[in-house]
Amino acid sequence: MGIRTFELERIQSLYENTVDFNLTESGFHPFSLSELLSPEQLEEMQQLTLGYGQTNGAIPLRKQISSLYKGFNEDNIMVTNGSSEANFLAMHTLLKTGDEVVIMNPNYMQIWGAVEEMGCIPKAFNLRSENDWAPDIDELKTLVNSKTKMIIICNPNNPTGYVLTADEMNEIVKIADSADAWIYCDEVYRGAELNYQESTSFQHIYDKVMVSAGLSKAYALPGIRIGWLAGPEKEIYNTWSYHDYTSISTGIVSQYVAEIALSEKVRPTILKRNRDMLNKNIETLKEWISGHGDLFKFIPPKAGGMAFMKYNIDINSTELSTWLRKQESVFIVPGDCYGMDGHIRIGIGERPEYLIKGLTKMSKAIKGKFNLSF
Repeated sequence: MGIRTFELERIQSLYENTVDFNLTESGFHPFSLSELLSPEQLEEMQQLTLGYGQTNGAIPLRKQISSLYKGFNEDNIMVTNGSSEANFLAMHTLLKTGDEVVIMNPNYMQIWGAVEEMGCIPKAFNLRSENDWAPDIDELKTLVNSKTKMIIICNPNNPTGYVLTADEMNEIVKIADSADAWIYCDEVYRGAELNYQESTSFQHIYDKVMVSAGLSKAYALPGIRIGWLAGPEKEIYNTWSYHDYTSISTGIVSQYVAEIALSEKVRPTILKRNRDMLNKNIETLKEWISGHGDLFKFIPPKAGGMAFMKYNIDINSTELSTWLRKQESVFIVPGDCYGMDGHIRIGIGERPEYLIKGLTKMSKAIKGKFNLSF
């Protein structure tokens, strides 16, 4: 069967490099190599031999990644080309046609399309805006049954920025355990928490878990395309079979940079830089929203590089996004990409001055088009 178009990624690929103000970025303003590497490391990188290397990831890099998880070693890690490939490999390894999967909604939405293409049966359990985006645990209980093969989570969440509490995580584990179901968690925003406290991985509280993560979001290194899967050794080894049919391996240069980024010296510096930027920008966004009366309803994120908000204008979200892009060269993500019209997503991991200019232009445009006074 065919696979549905991944609308979020498609519209970003088409337009994010064609506008003056791209406010769709879901991570942080990327590092340059000169910012990240010392002169000695840059020199060493020039001497790398550009072969294939170990296709499941260099052993030193997998050891570095495994140190982020309790009790893991390099055999619990598969290195991938971004977390998107990680998600794809995991679904094809752990699921088969006809399996029921329960998926947190909203989320990145890539996995929903992948499991549909596989002939699985996806069901949504929802984060509730009326409860500050906390999950509807009672709804989850009604959806999980003996046919459920997997519960799929995105924590910290894309796009709401919600971070599950310990009680919520434990409840989800109990529900999964009752059905002998896998928990699969997209943890690519782990490390981008506003309170500077790294959120708990599901790997630390349940055995039948596989998680995906990577360097594109919390680490501001999307261009090196390094992601990974972390999970039980047997299942991680089995993902290698699908990896051989997708990208085979990640790049030698990317693996070299990733190992440095995840080192004990550099990793804390990267995360602090990005959290500092996020905390500064969230205050800018709050001030901007407060100057628009009741136009926006906004629940501040607890993590991640974006803000997801409801707007009070009589226009479809895709139409609003398209109009802003074409007329004002300001690009935002429509809620339609998440099946949630009436909402928009704005990236807040950008350079503060860039964000302010983009928001100012967006505000002026909306005010003029809809004859608003604020």
